[in-house]
Amino acid sequence: MAQRAVWLISHEPGTPRCGTVKFSRRYPTVEKRASVHNGANYVPVPEDGPFLKALLSELRLLGDDKDFVESRDSCSRINKTSIYGLPVGSEELWPVVAFLKNDMIYACVPLVEQTLNPRPPLISISGISQGLELLFGIQDFLYSGQKSDTELNTKLSQLPELLLQACPFGTLLDANLQNSLDNVGFASVTQPQKQPAWRAGTYKGKPQVSISITEKVKSMQYGKQDIADTWQVVGAVTCKCDLEGFMPNVTVSLHLPTNGSPLQDILVHPCVTSLDSAILTSSSVDGMDDSAFSGPYKFPFIPPLESFNLCYYTSQVPVPPILGFYQIKEEDIQLKITVNLKLHESIKNTFEFCEAHIPFYNRGPITHLEYKVSFGQLEVFREKGLLVWIIGQKFPKSMDISLSGTVTFGAKSHEKQPFDPICIGGTAYLKLHFRILDYTLTGCYADQHSVQVFASGKPKISTHRKLISSDYYIWNSKAPAPVTYGSLLLIHVCVRKQERCKLQSTASHCLTSACRSFPASHPSVLNFLRTMTFIFPLAPVT
Repeated sequence: MAQRAVWLISHEPGTPRCGTVKFSRRYPTVEKRASVHNGANYVPVPEDGPFLKALLSELRLLGDDKDFVESRDSCSRINKTSIYGLPVGSEELWPVVAFLKNDMIYACVPLVEQTLNPRPPLISISGISQGLELLFGIQDFLYSGQKSDTELNTKLSQLPELLLQACPFGTLLDANLQNSLDNVGFASVTQPQKQPAWRAGTYKGKPQVSISITEKVKSMQYGKQDIADTWQVVGAVTCKCDLEGFMPNVTVSLHLPTNGSPLQDILVHPCVTSLDSAILTSSSVDGMDDSAFSGPYKFPFIPPLESFNLCYYTSQVPVPPILGFYQIKEEDIQLKITVNLKLHESIKNTFEFCEAHIPFYNRGPITHLEYKVSFGQLEVFREKGLLVWIIGQKFPKSMDISLSGTVTFGAKSHEKQPFDPICIGGTAYLKLHFRILDYTLTGCYADQHSVQVFASGKPKISTHRKLISSDYYIWNSKAPAPVTYGSLLLIHVCVRKQERCKLQSTASHCLTSACRSFPASHPSVLNFLRTMTFIFPLAPVT
């Protein structure tokens, strides 16, 4: 006499699933005995989801289950007991003891210690009467003196430990669970629940929640027809939740506008308790997938006491915020420079700051400068070989600005002059530094009215967002420049096709191709690209 599994299912008419599994317990040792006794007719106990659907259908509790099913509804099958057979694939799980009481379905699968073909008479299966006794005992325990949903949930939380005492290894010892409750004393239930490792303590004070979205945009622009410009957005959502209570729950939703760029490659903090599978499957590696999830992105979590990063993400935005062109022509000890910058019309034209840094490596100090700038002002750091173009807080209405000039250098000095092994000869870059407040390039935002907080008190909720430049380079269009995008793309394609045997040779070929445009006087270029581009070991490159 033993039970293979036990379930408690709340019946919820009007909901899509019509029921929810509140409690389930399986007994692997009894399941092993069932496979031995039942032989070729053995049917394993299914997972909770398929079992729930089959049971609700058999009990005629599915809201849309109005069709005639001969195996269930024909006159030749009149069920006067609470014993059912449930379809499991092409087989049938029998016997299943189940009944509905107080909007709760009680179910179990008794062990049959004999062959199931032909089916033995019910009176010969002692596990059925034992299963009914167990289910009636659970029912009495749940609803004796129970007056509210809170008390019911408390008793449901006590069931796992009570069944260890009343029904160890699936064998019923005492159907009166109240006796087990009195004997155990239930110290483990009455004690406070253990807090998660990331919340070591409690907060006392004014409740408030702060959510900050920071996006960093990276770009490599070359101004060449044979090399494509690249750009990418990397975002981070930072939260600070000052909430009283033992384990407060918070749900933050990230939203996108209609034309927003979907979030991809999302990584979440361990405190996130659940996540929609569509959020996890959106990947920037899959360039052919046009079904990216566009939100809203919901993150329920139990917050740590300190500030933490709720999630990270990437995004493939259609255009970089600032398009640039940079050109250098070298004449003896002088350099003629031309710079054009254009702010895209879709970008918010309100900067906290915006600067373009133009360094000159491996040369002497700047001794003379003649320039013409259409907007902003230019600062010269002669000893550092650096020009800083301060654009300010706005682009002009035309969105276009330009800088041109001639720079003269003095004799080289190896003491303080900046040196770079890549920027040799005409290989040079302009680097943009900017920040835009209350703006994100993807359009991602956190609506403070959609933030749900389950804790004592009404917290003050504040949201912030900003866009920051990071590694935003514009390379001299008249000289070689390090190119990494093609190598990474080919590696992604190889991994997606699982052509692991070709990965090493493909990466080596890409690295060699990327370096062909550099003169032989760049001995450190190969090591530089190897470090910056590849995460896989490469074959020797010649």
